[in-house]
Amino acid sequence: MQFNAAVIKDGRTNFAVVIVKPSVLSSAQEAVKAQVAFAPAFRGMPVVLMAQDEKGVPSFHGRQDLVGFLRDVNLDYVRWRVYDYGR
Repeated sequence: MQFNAAVIKDGRTNFAVVIVKPSVLSSAQEAVKAQVAFAPAFRGMPVVLMAQDEKGVPSFHGRQDLVGFLRDVNLDYVRWRVYDYGR
């Protein structure tokens, strides 16, 4: 499975941000299932999910402290990469 994600350091915690389709965030149950599915790729780091609407406005699902941190981050400067996991 290939997906786009970034590992971010907020000074206290390293965590992963995984880009998902907006439909994943429309259901809390689906979002939690996605977090569980991506977690092994990041060796115990917290996983925050991110989706963007048609205008590019991001929405997040994850720990509230990390989501709050991400609201102040310019996502254009995040080092995104393609991960290949689960094969």
